[in-house]
Amino acid sequence: MAADALQELRQQCLNRGASGIKGLGRMFRIMDDDGSKSLDFSEFEKGLENYGVSVGRDKAKQIFALMDKDGSGVLNFEEFLENLRPPMSNARKQVINKAFQKLDRTGDGVVTVEDLQGVYNSKHHPKYKSGEWTEEQVFHTFLDSFDSPYEKDGKVTLEEFVNYYSGVSASIDS
Repeated sequence: MAADALQELRQQCLNRGASGIKGLGRMFRIMDDDGSKSLDFSEFEKGLENYGVSVGRDKAKQIFALMDKDGSGVLNFEEFLENLRPPMSNARKQVINKAFQKLDRTGDGVVTVEDLQGVYNSKHHPKYKSGEWTEEQVFHTFLDSFDSPYEKDGKVTLEEFVNYYSGVSASIDS
């Protein structure tokens, strides 16, 4: 199973001291032979071998396919980091859930522009103050930061909200 193979890879990386953002970033740069800031499968496979992480070709293919969320055939740093970072602590998850509940005024499990009205004050946003954006544009931009990068629909689910903060957490070593 691909998820088990990914867990095996994650554990091997952690055992080699690549648990923090610096270690994983260094690992990614080592693997990125052509300097494109992305990894194709051959770079990924060679990089694992050079880094001293052994999972085998079949598992490497499974892991690569699982990591390649957008199906582009390459891994960018975010996809790489998102998949290899250790899971978020329960305490952090609880704080994220409370923040989501605060934004989700209707309680329907989805944060929309309507939910933000009265919860998020857009009047202090520089582009609103300058007249460049309307309040609704500020709200949409705010929501876009949490929305799935693969499907921007102006609605943020709890899963998307947690994923956003998982990415933020990935850049915090401790």
